[in-house]
Amino acid sequence: MPPTSDRRPVLFTGGTVLTMDDQHTVLTDADVLVVEDRVAEVGHGLSAPDGAEVVDASGGIVMPGMIDTHRHMWQTAMRAYGADWTLTQYFVWYYLEHGAKFRPQDVRAGNLLSAWDALEAGVTTTVDWSHGLQTVDHAEAAVDALSSVPGRFVLAYGNIQAAPWEWTADPAVRAFFERHRGAASDMLGFQLAFDVTGDPAFPEKAAFELARDLGLPVTTHAGVWGATNDDGIRLMHEHGFMQPDTVYVHAATLSTDSYHRIAATGGSVSVSTESEQSAGQGYPPTWQVRRHDIPVSLSMDTSVWWSSDLFSAMRTTLGADRSREHLEAHAAGDTVTHSHLRAEQVVDWATRGGARALGRDDLGHLTAGAKADVVLIKNDDSPVSFPLLNPYGHVAFQAQRGDVHTVVVDGRVVKRDHRLVGADLSSVRDDVANTVDHLRSAMGEEVWQQGMNPDLPGGDDKVLDNPYQYTDYRSDSTHGARGTVFGEPNSGR
Repeated sequence: MPPTSDRRPVLFTGGTVLTMDDQHTVLTDADVLVVEDRVAEVGHGLSAPDGAEVVDASGGIVMPGMIDTHRHMWQTAMRAYGADWTLTQYFVWYYLEHGAKFRPQDVRAGNLLSAWDALEAGVTTTVDWSHGLQTVDHAEAAVDALSSVPGRFVLAYGNIQAAPWEWTADPAVRAFFERHRGAASDMLGFQLAFDVTGDPAFPEKAAFELARDLGLPVTTHAGVWGATNDDGIRLMHEHGFMQPDTVYVHAATLSTDSYHRIAATGGSVSVSTESEQSAGQGYPPTWQVRRHDIPVSLSMDTSVWWSSDLFSAMRTTLGADRSREHLEAHAAGDTVTHSHLRAEQVVDWATRGGARALGRDDLGHLTAGAKADVVLIKNDDSPVSFPLLNPYGHVAFQAQRGDVHTVVVDGRVVKRDHRLVGADLSSVRDDVANTVDHLRSAMGEEVWQQGMNPDLPGGDDKVLDNPYQYTDYRSDSTHGARGTVFGEPNSGR
Protein backbone atom coordinates (compact mmCIF):
# COMPACT_ATOMS: atom_id res chain seq x y z
CA MET A 1 0.00 0.00 0.00
CA PRO A 2 1.48 3.37 -0.90
CA PRO A 3 1.84 5.62 2.16
CA THR A 4 -0.48 8.62 2.19
CA SER A 5 2.06 10.61 4.18
CA ASP A 6 5.27 10.03 6.04
CA ARG A 7 4.56 8.05 9.17
CA ARG A 8 5.87 10.68 11.53
CA PRO A 9 4.63 11.10 15.10
CA VAL A 10 1.28 12.79 15.53
CA LEU A 11 0.26 14.62 18.70
CA PHE A 12 -3.39 15.58 19.27
CA THR A 13 -3.50 18.30 21.92
CA GLY A 14 -6.16 19.68 24.23
CA GLY A 15 -9.12 17.60 23.17
CA THR A 16 -11.87 15.67 24.92
CA VAL A 17 -10.61 12.10 24.62
CA LEU A 18 -13.01 9.16 24.54
CA THR A 19 -10.53 6.41 25.34
CA MET A 20 -13.17 3.64 25.09
CA ASP A 21 -11.04 1.64 27.51
CA ASP A 22 -12.65 -0.92 29.80
CA GLN A 23 -13.78 1.85 32.15
CA HIS A 24 -14.84 4.18 29.33
CA THR A 25 -12.52 6.83 30.71
CA VAL A 26 -13.14 10.33 29.37
CA LEU A 27 -10.30 12.84 29.60
CA THR A 28 -10.78 16.58 29.09
CA ASP A 29 -8.14 18.97 27.78
CA ALA A 30 -6.04 15.89 27.05
CA ASP A 31 -3.48 14.74 24.52
CA VAL A 32 -2.98 11.61 22.41
CA LEU A 33 0.48 10.78 21.06
CA VAL A 34 0.89 8.48 18.07
CA VAL A 35 4.31 7.02 17.28
CA GLU A 36 4.75 4.68 14.34
CA ASP A 37 1.61 2.46 14.19
CA ARG A 38 0.72 2.67 17.89
CA VAL A 39 -0.82 4.95 20.45
CA ALA A 40 2.25 5.78 22.54
CA GLU A 41 0.61 7.76 25.31
CA VAL A 42 -2.67 9.35 26.40
CA GLY A 43 -2.60 12.03 29.07
CA HIS A 44 -2.09 15.69 29.85
CA GLY A 45 0.75 17.96 28.88
CA LEU A 46 2.44 15.49 26.54
CA SER A 47 5.49 16.66 24.62
CA ALA A 48 5.74 16.43 20.86
CA PRO A 49 8.71 14.38 19.61
CA ASP A 50 11.01 15.94 17.03
CA GLY A 51 9.35 16.16 13.66
CA ALA A 52 5.87 15.42 15.01
CA GLU A 53 2.71 16.72 13.40
CA VAL A 54 0.79 18.61 16.08
CA VAL A 55 -3.00 18.72 15.70
CA ASP A 56 -4.93 21.21 17.81
CA ALA A 57 -7.87 19.17 19.15
CA SER A 58 -9.20 21.88 21.48
CA GLY A 59 -12.97 22.09 21.33
CA GLY A 60 -13.06 18.69 19.62
CA ILE A 61 -13.44 15.01 20.44
CA VAL A 62 -10.62 12.52 19.94
CA MET A 63 -11.91 8.96 19.68
CA PRO A 64 -10.90 5.59 18.24
CA GLY A 65 -11.53 4.94 14.58
CA MET A 66 -14.98 3.49 13.97
CA ILE A 67 -15.48 -0.07 12.74
CA ASP A 68 -18.20 -1.22 10.32
CA THR A 69 -18.75 -4.99 10.41
CA HIS A 70 -21.04 -5.38 7.36
CA ARG A 71 -20.87 -3.23 4.25
CA HIS A 72 -21.57 -4.42 0.68
CA MET A 73 -18.88 -2.20 -0.76
CA TRP A 74 -19.21 -3.45 -4.34
CA GLN A 75 -22.69 -1.92 -4.54
CA THR A 76 -21.55 1.63 -3.74
CA ALA A 77 -21.21 2.58 -7.42
CA MET A 78 -25.03 2.56 -7.43
CA ARG A 79 -25.35 4.91 -4.48
CA ALA A 80 -29.01 5.75 -3.67
CA TYR A 81 -30.32 3.90 -6.75
CA GLY A 82 -32.53 1.71 -4.54
CA ALA A 83 -33.59 4.39 -2.06
CA ASP A 84 -37.22 3.21 -2.22
CA TRP A 85 -36.59 -0.52 -2.39
CA THR A 86 -37.91 -3.15 -0.04
CA LEU A 87 -35.80 -6.19 0.77
CA THR A 88 -37.78 -8.20 -1.79
CA GLN A 89 -36.94 -5.67 -4.50
CA TYR A 90 -33.29 -5.86 -3.49
CA PHE A 91 -33.40 -9.64 -3.92
CA VAL A 92 -35.12 -9.27 -7.28
CA TRP A 93 -32.56 -6.77 -8.59
CA TYR A 94 -29.30 -8.33 -7.35
CA TYR A 95 -30.11 -12.01 -6.82
CA LEU A 96 -32.54 -12.73 -9.67
CA GLU A 97 -31.99 -10.27 -12.46
CA HIS A 98 -28.98 -7.97 -12.59
CA GLY A 99 -26.32 -8.82 -9.99
CA ALA A 100 -24.54 -11.10 -12.45
CA LYS A 101 -23.95 -8.15 -14.78
CA PHE A 102 -21.21 -6.75 -12.56
CA ARG A 103 -17.76 -7.22 -14.08
CA PRO A 104 -14.55 -7.39 -12.02
CA GLN A 105 -13.85 -3.73 -12.78
CA ASP A 106 -17.30 -2.83 -11.47
CA VAL A 107 -16.57 -4.53 -8.16
CA ARG A 108 -13.28 -2.65 -8.04
CA ALA A 109 -14.98 0.69 -8.74
CA GLY A 110 -17.56 0.18 -6.00
CA ASN A 111 -14.90 -0.89 -3.52
CA LEU A 112 -12.67 2.09 -4.27
CA LEU A 113 -15.53 4.53 -3.80
CA SER A 114 -16.73 2.85 -0.63
CA ALA A 115 -13.25 2.60 0.88
CA TRP A 116 -12.54 6.32 0.55
CA ASP A 117 -16.10 7.04 1.62
CA ALA A 118 -15.55 5.10 4.86
CA LEU A 119 -12.28 6.83 5.70
CA GLU A 120 -13.75 10.27 5.08
CA ALA A 121 -16.43 9.51 7.69
CA GLY A 122 -13.97 8.25 10.31
CA VAL A 123 -14.60 4.55 9.69
CA THR A 124 -11.07 3.19 9.81
CA THR A 125 -11.93 -0.53 9.59
CA THR A 126 -14.58 -1.93 7.26
CA VAL A 127 -15.77 -5.48 6.62
CA ASP A 128 -16.42 -5.73 2.90
CA TRP A 129 -19.36 -8.20 2.84
CA SER A 130 -18.54 -8.98 -0.76
CA HIS A 131 -21.21 -11.36 -2.01
CA GLY A 132 -20.82 -10.32 -5.65
CA LEU A 133 -17.64 -12.32 -6.28
CA GLN A 134 -18.83 -14.50 -9.15
CA THR A 135 -15.27 -15.42 -10.10
CA VAL A 136 -11.83 -15.25 -8.57
CA ASP A 137 -11.17 -12.37 -10.98
CA HIS A 138 -13.92 -10.44 -9.20
CA ALA A 139 -12.25 -11.24 -5.88
CA GLU A 140 -8.86 -10.09 -7.15
CA ALA A 141 -10.45 -6.82 -8.27
CA ALA A 142 -11.97 -6.36 -4.81
CA VAL A 143 -8.61 -6.94 -3.11
CA ASP A 144 -6.84 -4.64 -5.55
CA ALA A 145 -9.19 -1.80 -4.62
CA LEU A 146 -8.93 -2.36 -0.88
CA SER A 147 -5.15 -2.64 -1.01
CA SER A 148 -4.84 0.69 -2.82
CA VAL A 149 -6.66 2.67 -0.12
CA PRO A 150 -4.95 3.40 3.24
CA GLY A 151 -7.71 1.97 5.45
CA ARG A 152 -8.07 -1.25 7.35
CA PHE A 153 -10.33 -3.80 5.63
CA VAL A 154 -11.65 -7.34 5.91
CA LEU A 155 -12.76 -9.05 2.70
CA ALA A 156 -15.72 -11.29 3.49
CA TYR A 157 -15.72 -13.47 0.38
CA GLY A 158 -19.16 -14.45 -0.95
CA ASN A 159 -21.02 -15.26 -4.16
CA ILE A 160 -24.81 -14.97 -4.34
CA GLN A 161 -24.82 -16.32 -7.88
CA ALA A 162 -23.71 -19.80 -6.79
CA ALA A 163 -24.33 -22.15 -3.89
CA PRO A 164 -21.90 -21.80 -0.96
CA TRP A 165 -21.14 -25.52 -1.14
CA GLU A 166 -20.24 -25.08 -4.82
CA TRP A 167 -18.10 -21.98 -4.94
CA THR A 168 -16.17 -22.89 -1.81
CA ALA A 169 -15.28 -26.22 -3.47
CA ASP A 170 -13.59 -24.41 -6.36
CA PRO A 171 -9.82 -25.01 -6.13
CA ALA A 172 -9.28 -21.50 -7.47
CA VAL A 173 -11.07 -20.05 -4.43
CA ARG A 174 -8.89 -22.03 -2.03
CA ALA A 175 -5.81 -20.94 -3.99
CA PHE A 176 -6.99 -17.32 -3.73
CA PHE A 177 -7.03 -17.51 0.05
CA GLU A 178 -3.74 -19.33 0.31
CA ARG A 179 -2.13 -16.77 -1.99
CA HIS A 180 -3.44 -13.66 -0.25
CA ARG A 181 -3.32 -14.83 3.33
CA GLY A 182 0.33 -15.73 2.84
CA ALA A 183 1.03 -12.08 2.07
CA ALA A 184 -1.59 -10.59 4.40
CA SER A 185 -0.91 -7.86 6.92
CA ASP A 186 -3.14 -6.64 9.69
CA MET A 187 -4.48 -4.07 7.22
CA LEU A 188 -6.32 -6.74 5.22
CA GLY A 189 -8.12 -9.71 6.75
CA PHE A 190 -10.49 -12.32 5.38
CA GLN A 191 -13.80 -13.99 6.24
CA LEU A 192 -16.26 -16.24 4.41
CA ALA A 193 -19.67 -14.69 3.78
CA PHE A 194 -22.70 -16.86 3.06
CA ASP A 195 -26.19 -17.54 4.40
CA VAL A 196 -27.82 -20.69 5.78
CA THR A 197 -31.19 -21.46 4.22
CA GLY A 198 -32.47 -23.86 6.90
CA ASP A 199 -32.57 -26.81 4.51
CA PRO A 200 -32.56 -29.91 6.79
CA ALA A 201 -29.89 -31.48 4.55
CA PHE A 202 -27.58 -28.61 5.63
CA PRO A 203 -25.79 -28.28 2.29
CA GLU A 204 -23.87 -25.28 3.65
CA LYS A 205 -21.81 -27.70 5.75
CA ALA A 206 -19.10 -27.85 3.08
CA ALA A 207 -18.63 -24.08 3.19
CA PHE A 208 -18.25 -24.17 6.97
CA GLU A 209 -15.72 -26.96 6.61
CA LEU A 210 -13.63 -24.85 4.23
CA ALA A 211 -13.76 -21.96 6.69
CA ARG A 212 -12.55 -24.30 9.42
CA ASP A 213 -9.77 -25.70 7.21
CA LEU A 214 -8.52 -22.21 6.35
CA GLY A 215 -9.05 -20.75 9.82
CA LEU A 216 -11.47 -18.16 8.49
CA PRO A 217 -14.36 -16.63 10.47
CA VAL A 218 -17.85 -16.86 8.98
CA THR A 219 -20.25 -13.94 8.70
CA THR A 220 -23.86 -14.72 7.84
CA HIS A 221 -27.18 -12.91 7.39
CA ALA A 222 -29.24 -14.53 10.15
CA GLY A 223 -32.77 -13.81 11.30
CA VAL A 224 -33.88 -12.07 8.10
CA TRP A 225 -37.66 -12.35 7.65
CA GLY A 226 -38.44 -14.26 4.49
CA ALA A 227 -34.90 -15.58 4.05
CA THR A 228 -33.12 -16.99 7.13
CA ASN A 229 -34.47 -18.12 10.46
CA ASP A 230 -34.00 -20.30 13.54
CA ASP A 231 -33.59 -23.47 11.46
CA GLY A 232 -30.26 -22.24 10.12
CA ILE A 233 -29.01 -21.30 13.59
CA ARG A 234 -30.02 -24.71 14.95
CA LEU A 235 -28.24 -26.52 12.11
CA MET A 236 -25.08 -24.49 12.63
CA HIS A 237 -25.18 -25.26 16.35
CA GLU A 238 -25.90 -28.97 16.00
CA HIS A 239 -22.96 -29.37 13.61
CA GLY A 240 -20.55 -27.38 15.76
CA PHE A 241 -20.12 -24.40 13.44
CA MET A 242 -21.17 -21.61 15.80
CA GLN A 243 -17.88 -20.09 16.95
CA PRO A 244 -16.85 -17.03 19.00
CA ASP A 245 -15.68 -15.32 15.79
CA THR A 246 -18.98 -15.90 13.94
CA VAL A 247 -20.83 -12.68 13.13
CA TYR A 248 -24.62 -12.83 12.73
CA VAL A 249 -25.84 -9.92 10.63
CA HIS A 250 -29.26 -8.41 11.46
CA ALA A 251 -30.47 -11.28 13.73
CA ALA A 252 -33.80 -9.47 13.73
CA THR A 253 -36.35 -12.31 13.51
CA LEU A 254 -34.87 -14.97 15.74
CA SER A 255 -36.40 -16.72 18.70
CA THR A 256 -35.09 -16.81 22.25
CA ASP A 257 -33.69 -20.25 21.50
CA SER A 258 -31.45 -18.85 18.76
CA TYR A 259 -30.27 -15.96 20.90
CA HIS A 260 -29.38 -18.50 23.60
CA ARG A 261 -27.31 -20.46 21.09
CA ILE A 262 -25.48 -17.35 19.92
CA ALA A 263 -24.80 -16.26 23.48
CA ALA A 264 -23.64 -19.71 24.57
CA THR A 265 -21.15 -19.98 21.70
CA GLY A 266 -19.79 -16.46 22.09
CA GLY A 267 -20.79 -15.02 18.71
CA SER A 268 -21.72 -11.40 18.05
CA VAL A 269 -24.49 -9.57 16.19
CA SER A 270 -23.96 -6.84 13.60
CA VAL A 271 -26.96 -4.52 13.74
CA SER A 272 -27.75 -2.46 10.61
CA THR A 273 -30.54 -0.34 11.99
CA GLU A 274 -31.20 1.86 8.95
CA SER A 275 -31.48 -1.30 6.88
CA GLU A 276 -33.69 -3.23 9.28
CA GLN A 277 -36.02 -0.27 9.74
CA SER A 278 -36.43 0.39 6.04
CA ALA A 279 -35.99 -2.88 4.16
CA GLY A 280 -37.93 -5.39 6.24
CA GLN A 281 -35.45 -7.84 7.80
CA GLY A 282 -37.23 -7.34 11.10
CA TYR A 283 -37.24 -4.76 13.87
CA PRO A 284 -33.68 -3.89 14.98
CA PRO A 285 -33.02 -6.42 17.77
CA THR A 286 -30.78 -4.38 20.06
CA TRP A 287 -32.91 -4.83 23.19
CA GLN A 288 -33.06 -8.60 22.68
CA VAL A 289 -29.35 -9.09 22.14
CA ARG A 290 -28.62 -6.88 25.16
CA ARG A 291 -30.97 -9.01 27.24
CA HIS A 292 -28.95 -12.10 26.31
CA ASP A 293 -25.62 -10.30 26.78
CA ILE A 294 -24.63 -10.86 23.15
CA PRO A 295 -21.88 -8.50 21.91
CA VAL A 296 -23.06 -5.92 19.38
CA SER A 297 -21.35 -4.09 16.54
CA LEU A 298 -22.83 -1.65 14.04
CA SER A 299 -22.94 -1.62 10.26
CA MET A 300 -24.49 0.41 7.47
CA ASP A 301 -25.18 -2.46 5.01
CA THR A 302 -25.26 -0.82 1.55
CA SER A 303 -25.19 2.65 0.01
CA VAL A 304 -27.66 1.47 -2.63
CA TRP A 305 -30.16 2.56 0.01
CA TRP A 306 -28.72 4.36 3.00
CA SER A 307 -26.09 6.63 4.41
CA SER A 308 -22.58 5.27 4.57
CA ASP A 309 -21.36 6.45 7.95
CA LEU A 310 -21.69 5.16 11.48
CA PHE A 311 -22.98 8.45 12.83
CA SER A 312 -26.27 7.58 11.14
CA ALA A 313 -26.00 4.03 12.44
CA MET A 314 -25.62 5.24 16.03
CA ARG A 315 -28.41 7.77 15.70
CA THR A 316 -30.94 5.40 14.15
CA THR A 317 -30.05 2.62 16.58
CA LEU A 318 -30.80 4.84 19.55
CA GLY A 319 -34.02 6.03 17.90
CA ALA A 320 -35.28 2.54 17.06
CA ASP A 321 -34.52 1.07 20.45
CA ARG A 322 -36.07 3.96 22.35
CA SER A 323 -39.11 4.12 20.07
CA ARG A 324 -39.85 0.45 20.71
CA GLU A 325 -39.41 0.92 24.44
CA HIS A 326 -41.79 3.85 24.58
CA LEU A 327 -44.42 2.19 22.37
CA GLU A 328 -44.43 -1.02 24.41
CA ALA A 329 -44.70 0.96 27.64
CA HIS A 330 -47.59 3.02 26.29
CA ALA A 331 -49.37 -0.12 25.10
CA ALA A 332 -49.26 -1.37 28.69
CA GLY A 333 -50.43 1.95 30.12
CA ASP A 334 -46.95 2.77 31.40
CA THR A 335 -44.20 5.24 30.57
CA VAL A 336 -40.42 5.12 30.30
CA THR A 337 -38.64 7.28 32.83
CA HIS A 338 -35.04 6.29 31.98
CA SER A 339 -33.80 5.12 28.59
CA HIS A 340 -32.20 1.70 28.75
CA LEU A 341 -29.97 2.32 25.72
CA ARG A 342 -27.67 5.27 26.15
CA ALA A 343 -25.44 7.20 23.75
CA GLU A 344 -22.34 5.84 25.46
CA GLN A 345 -23.35 2.29 24.53
CA VAL A 346 -23.77 2.93 20.82
CA VAL A 347 -20.43 4.74 20.67
CA ASP A 348 -18.94 1.61 22.24
CA TRP A 349 -20.67 -0.57 19.63
CA ALA A 350 -19.27 1.62 16.83
CA THR A 351 -15.72 1.21 18.15
CA ARG A 352 -14.98 -1.50 20.70
CA GLY A 353 -17.96 -3.55 19.53
CA GLY A 354 -16.54 -3.84 16.03
CA ALA A 355 -13.10 -4.67 17.40
CA ARG A 356 -14.54 -7.47 19.54
CA ALA A 357 -16.47 -8.89 16.58
CA LEU A 358 -13.25 -9.05 14.56
CA GLY A 359 -11.14 -10.42 17.39
CA ARG A 360 -8.96 -7.30 17.30
CA ASP A 361 -8.15 -6.37 20.88
CA ASP A 362 -5.69 -3.81 19.53
CA LEU A 363 -8.44 -1.74 17.85
CA GLY A 364 -11.37 0.33 19.07
CA HIS A 365 -9.71 2.06 22.02
CA LEU A 366 -7.15 4.79 22.69
CA THR A 367 -4.77 3.34 25.24
CA ALA A 368 -1.00 2.96 25.20
CA GLY A 369 -0.03 0.13 22.86
CA ALA A 370 -3.28 0.09 20.85
CA LYS A 371 -3.13 0.41 17.09
CA ALA A 372 -3.08 4.06 16.06
CA ASP A 373 -6.50 4.37 14.42
CA VAL A 374 -7.64 7.79 15.63
CA VAL A 375 -10.43 10.20 14.67
CA LEU A 376 -10.73 13.87 15.60
CA ILE A 377 -14.22 15.34 15.44
CA LYS A 378 -13.86 19.09 15.26
CA ASN A 379 -15.46 21.79 13.13
CA ASP A 380 -14.74 25.34 14.19
CA ASP A 381 -16.84 26.64 11.31
CA SER A 382 -20.01 24.94 12.51
CA PRO A 383 -22.34 26.21 15.25
CA VAL A 384 -23.16 22.55 15.97
CA SER A 385 -19.66 22.01 17.34
CA PHE A 386 -20.35 23.80 20.63
CA PRO A 387 -21.05 23.65 23.49
CA LEU A 388 -19.46 20.27 24.12
CA LEU A 389 -21.25 19.05 27.23
CA ASN A 390 -21.92 15.33 26.74
CA PRO A 391 -19.27 13.94 24.36
CA TYR A 392 -21.04 10.61 23.82
CA GLY A 393 -24.28 12.40 23.03
CA HIS A 394 -22.41 14.76 20.73
CA VAL A 395 -20.92 11.89 18.73
CA ALA A 396 -24.17 9.96 18.52
CA PHE A 397 -26.65 12.77 17.85
CA GLN A 398 -24.81 15.92 16.74
CA ALA A 399 -21.76 14.96 14.71
CA GLN A 400 -21.67 14.01 11.04
CA ARG A 401 -19.03 13.19 8.45
CA GLY A 402 -18.36 16.87 7.69
CA ASP A 403 -17.19 17.30 11.29
CA VAL A 404 -14.46 14.67 10.92
CA HIS A 405 -11.35 16.83 10.96
CA THR A 406 -8.49 14.31 11.10
CA VAL A 407 -8.28 10.56 10.58
CA VAL A 408 -5.22 8.46 11.35
CA VAL A 409 -5.00 4.80 10.31
CA ASP A 410 -2.12 2.63 11.46
CA GLY A 411 -0.21 5.76 12.38
CA ARG A 412 -0.65 7.55 9.03
CA VAL A 413 -2.77 10.65 8.49
CA VAL A 414 -5.38 9.84 5.83
CA LYS A 415 -7.61 12.87 6.38
CA ARG A 416 -6.31 16.27 7.44
CA ASP A 417 -8.23 19.52 7.95
CA HIS A 418 -11.44 17.91 6.63
CA ARG A 419 -9.85 16.70 3.39
CA LEU A 420 -8.75 13.22 2.38
CA VAL A 421 -5.03 12.78 1.81
CA GLY A 422 -3.89 11.08 -1.39
CA ALA A 423 -7.34 10.30 -2.77
CA ASP A 424 -7.60 10.59 -6.55
CA LEU A 425 -11.35 11.09 -6.52
CA SER A 426 -11.38 12.19 -10.14
CA SER A 427 -10.13 8.76 -11.18
CA VAL A 428 -12.59 7.05 -8.85
CA ARG A 429 -15.40 9.13 -10.34
CA ASP A 430 -14.41 8.02 -13.84
CA ASP A 431 -14.36 4.35 -12.80
CA VAL A 432 -17.78 4.62 -11.20
CA ALA A 433 -19.20 6.42 -14.24
CA ASN A 434 -17.92 3.57 -16.40
CA THR A 435 -19.73 1.06 -14.20
CA VAL A 436 -22.99 3.02 -14.33
CA ASP A 437 -22.72 3.34 -18.11
CA HIS A 438 -22.08 -0.40 -18.41
CA LEU A 439 -25.08 -1.34 -16.28
CA ARG A 440 -27.44 1.07 -18.07
CA SER A 441 -26.30 -0.27 -21.42
CA ALA A 442 -26.52 -3.93 -20.36
CA MET A 443 -30.00 -3.46 -18.91
CA GLY A 444 -31.42 -0.97 -21.37
CA GLU A 445 -32.63 2.45 -20.34
CA GLU A 446 -36.24 1.48 -19.69
CA VAL A 447 -35.26 -1.44 -17.46
CA TRP A 448 -32.69 0.73 -15.69
CA GLN A 449 -35.32 3.32 -14.82
CA GLN A 450 -37.83 0.67 -13.75
CA GLY A 451 -35.14 -0.88 -11.56
CA MET A 452 -35.49 1.92 -9.04
CA ASN A 453 -38.85 0.40 -8.16
CA PRO A 454 -38.76 -3.09 -9.69
CA ASP A 455 -41.78 -5.37 -9.91
CA LEU A 456 -41.67 -9.04 -9.02
CA PRO A 457 -40.93 -11.29 -11.98
CA GLY A 458 -44.18 -12.18 -13.70
CA GLY A 459 -45.69 -15.40 -12.37
CA ASP A 460 -42.64 -16.19 -10.22
CA ASP A 461 -43.15 -16.03 -6.48
CA LYS A 462 -39.99 -17.94 -5.65
CA VAL A 463 -38.22 -14.89 -4.30
CA LEU A 464 -40.93 -14.62 -1.65
CA ASP A 465 -40.29 -18.17 -0.46
CA ASN A 466 -36.57 -18.38 -1.12
CA PRO A 467 -34.44 -15.51 -2.46
CA TYR A 468 -31.42 -17.78 -2.91
CA GLN A 469 -31.69 -18.88 -6.50
CA TYR A 470 -28.99 -21.52 -6.20
CA THR A 471 -31.31 -23.90 -4.34
CA ASP A 472 -34.90 -25.09 -4.75
CA TYR A 473 -35.41 -25.47 -1.01
CA ARG A 474 -38.42 -23.54 0.20
CA SER A 475 -39.88 -23.06 3.63
CA ASP A 476 -42.74 -20.90 4.78
CA SER A 477 -41.26 -20.93 8.29
CA THR A 478 -39.28 -17.80 7.42
CA HIS A 479 -42.64 -16.07 6.99
CA GLY A 480 -44.05 -17.04 10.36
CA ALA A 481 -46.08 -14.44 12.25
CA ARG A 482 -44.01 -12.61 14.82
CA GLY A 483 -46.63 -12.44 17.56
CA THR A 484 -45.93 -8.76 18.17
CA VAL A 485 -44.48 -6.00 16.02
CA PHE A 486 -41.25 -6.29 17.96
CA GLY A 487 -40.65 -10.05 17.88
CA GLU A 488 -41.42 -12.69 20.43
CA PRO A 489 -44.10 -11.80 22.97
CA ASN A 490 -42.80 -10.86 26.42
CA SER A 491 -39.26 -10.47 25.11
CA GLY A 492 -38.57 -7.91 27.82
CA ARG A 493 -36.74 -4.60 27.80
